[in-house]
Order: sequence, then C-alpha cells, then structure tokens
Amino acid sequence: MAAAMEEGFGEANWSTDRVHSLSRRSESARVIPITTSNPTSEEDGADYIATSAADWGGGELNPQDAWLPLTESRNGNTISATLHLLCSGIGIQALLLPVALATLGWAWGIICLSLAFSWQLYTIWLLIHLHESDSGTRYSRYLDLAMTAFGQKLGKFSSLVPVMYLAAGTCVQLIIIGGGTLKLFITTVCRDGATCDAKSLTTVECFLVFMIMAVVVAQFPNLNSLAWVSLIGSITAIAYCTMIWALSIGKSRSSDISYDPPEMESNMDRFGGILNSLGIIVLAFRGHNVILEIQGTLPLSPKHPTHKPMWRGVAISYLLIAMCLFPLAIAGFWAYGNKVPSSNGGLLIAISKFHGHDTPRIVLGLIFILVIINCLSTFQIYGMVIFDKLESNYTSKKKKPCARWLRMAFRVFFGGMTFFAAVAVPFLGSLAPLIGGLTLPLAYAYPCFMWIAIKKPKPKGVMWCANMGIGCLGLVLSALLVVAAAWNLASKGLHANFFKP
Repeated sequence: MAAAMEEGFGEANWSTDRVHSLSRRSESARVIPITTSNPTSEEDGADYIATSAADWGGGELNPQDAWLPLTESRNGNTISATLHLLCSGIGIQALLLPVALATLGWAWGIICLSLAFSWQLYTIWLLIHLHESDSGTRYSRYLDLAMTAFGQKLGKFSSLVPVMYLAAGTCVQLIIIGGGTLKLFITTVCRDGATCDAKSLTTVECFLVFMIMAVVVAQFPNLNSLAWVSLIGSITAIAYCTMIWALSIGKSRSSDISYDPPEMESNMDRFGGILNSLGIIVLAFRGHNVILEIQGTLPLSPKHPTHKPMWRGVAISYLLIAMCLFPLAIAGFWAYGNKVPSSNGGLLIAISKFHGHDTPRIVLGLIFILVIINCLSTFQIYGMVIFDKLESNYTSKKKKPCARWLRMAFRVFFGGMTFFAAVAVPFLGSLAPLIGGLTLPLAYAYPCFMWIAIKKPKPKGVMWCANMGIGCLGLVLSALLVVAAAWNLASKGLHANFFKP
C-alpha cells in the first residue's frame, strides 16, 4: 500500500524542491516573515515563489509552506497541540496490551510497558528540540528532518516509505476497525436479529459508510483547523478506554482464568511469543510521525520558541495517555488472563464475548459509538499528512495553491484508495507486527541518530553515548520484531482473505 502510494504521489518532484531549501543552512540564515494568505492568481503565485525563494537563506519557512495544509496556519497553542497529541496517541491498538501481559507475566509486562513509555517519551523530547535549527529553519515534517540529518538519499530511503505507511496504513486500519465496529454496533442494537435485520449492512457497506463520513469530516482546510475534531476524538478515546477497563474489573471473573504464560511447543515459539508481546507494547504508543507536524502549527518568534509550549502539551497529553493505557493493560489482564482475544479489538471483543449477556446493550452500543467517533477523528490527523503530500506535489509543479475543488478531489481520491485497500486487504491487522517492526525505528531509533547528526554532541560524551546506544538498541529491537513476526506468520500461517472482509 505504502509503495503504491509513493509512486502515485510523485515523490521525486515533491522532494527535490524541499531538499534544495533544507540544504541551505548557513550561519547567515534568517527568519523571513511569510503571509499565510494565498496569491490571487497563477502569475502572482509564480512571482511569490520566485521572489521569496531568491531572498530565502534557510529561513523559518519554505515559501511553499504557506499553501500546504500542515503549515498554512500557525496559530495553534498548547491546548490545540495537546488535543492533537491525545487524539493521535490513543488508539485501538492499546486494547491488545493484556495479550502482551499474558505472555510476559505481571512483573515483566509492567516493566516493559513502563520502559517503552519512557523510551518513546524521550525520543519525542528529541524531536521537539530538533524542530527548530540554530539557523531558524523549522522542520515541520518528519521526512524533512530525516533528509537534513541523514542526507537526501539516505533520509528518503530510511523514512519515506515508513512515514507514508504510518499515515496511509493507519487510515486503512482505521477504516477496517471503524467499519467493523459499526457492524458490531448494528448487531448489538438489533439483538442479533431479534428487533431488526442485523444483516441490513454488509461489512463492505459498513466500510463504505465509515469512509464517506471520514471524507466529509476531512474537508477542514488544515491541521490547525482540526482542533475541535481532535477535542472530540480525545474525549471519546478517554471515555471508551475508561469504560472498557471499568467494565472489565466491575464484572465477575470467570473461575477458569489463568495468568500463566501459554504453553509453547518449542523454545523458538516461546522466544517468538515474547518478541511479539514486546512488539504489541512498543507499537501501542504511536504518533511520532505527526509530532513535528503538530509542532508546526505553533507560532514561532525569537523570544518564544515552540519547544516550550509543545513540551507542555506532550506532558499533559501523555499523562492522560498513561492513565488510559496502564489501567487497560492491568485491568484487562486481571479480568481475562490469557483468554484475551489476540485478534483486532482485543478487549473490545473480550467484553462482547464474556460480558455481552450481562451488560446493558445501551452500554455496549455507547462504547462502539465512541470507538467509531474516535476512529473518524484520528483519521483526519493521519490523513492530513497524505493530503499535504498530494498538495505539495501539485504546488511544486504549478507554482500556485490548490483550489478548493482540487483539495476536495484529493481528499475524495485518498478516501477511495483507503477504502479499496481496506476491502482488498482486510487482514492488514495480522501484518501489523511485521510492518510495525519495519517502521519502529521512526519512533525508537532515528530521533537519536538525528540528534547526533544535527546537534553534534561531543563524541563519546554523555549525550552522544546515550543516543548512540538507544538508537542502536532500537534498530536491534526492530530487526528482532521483524524476525519474530515472520516466524509467527510462517508457523501459524496467514488467513489472507483478499476482498472478503
């Protein structure tokens, strides 16, 4: 999916103009004030790009940024950043955390969860402080920072496909989860056909309904304008997480619950199970590929750098994320032990399976609605990365901003592509450990190497050794997770139900 979209988005044209701008980092660089208003004609737009680019010595903005949805509005604040971080950081993947504890056990499960939380929080701190260079340049896209740190070729090779997958692939997965949850909601409300026709909508039709709703909401012009959407997404995420773990401990436990690790046929299977559990934990924390994009919505001035309000937003949001994820993992494992379904949904499926008969349907229906709304809201943040890529390719060629109708067309096109992918590859969640292992360095390794390449700390000093060690550990962990996921797929097989969601 990511490779196909890479070709469709015209990567070469997009990257060339931007890299030329990013490469001019001289000591004489200065901040050029750039208006966010659009030129009124194609000729004005061409003159605007030409004159601004000629005077621009590595300043705050690429002049083209004033036209793109990630950077055209920089009027955000700590509150809007917090909301974006919450909405993009809490996801349905957290409902699988009890599965990891079932293999690792109580002690090691909580230790690994705490270490992963601290690790990704540190790499977020690195990214936030790399957003602004000493010359005044702002890196409002992960790929821009990667190409600056590693060079154009290595930066694109290491980050382009992972970044595009984490954006487009997440949107595909959200359609699968949101559409599947809509199907569960219909089944619950219809009481399995007792009160209405539970088969009135097929799974494909549920995917289509979700996609249409997502495309309608996606008509907001830029990331900064999504603050209210992120507010709704944050509230719904916290609400359904709290309701799920509260229901898990509020209902009686089954008498045959076991907290012992599942029996494995061989040591290799046991080792693979441990690595897959670690993969579930490290992949439960997401959003690194939109950290710089969210920070790019904040205003910058010489006296007010963006890393201070952004870090306040991270501190608030990740405190709330921890208050959601840790209770989910602990309460879910306590309630269901090693019986938590390892399929998509995790605790969501467990509640329907074990407590569907003694839980009011209105409560179950409310949880399903909250999940659907949260998926719709999260779709907008990750989708904005792709919208920005599409518009960047267009504005690089035409030297003018996208018309409103063209923006709408880009969003409809992307919605159609993700819907097709969701229907064609509904088992994408089964490949998440494998693909997640390949994209893991974006969150756990690359920020450390970027810090060394850009900040140039003293060789063999504390920061140099710490970042080199953590970065290398992240690469090793990524390789081990890929091997474990491949081994698991080879030993257990893959139910590849193409076009049969």
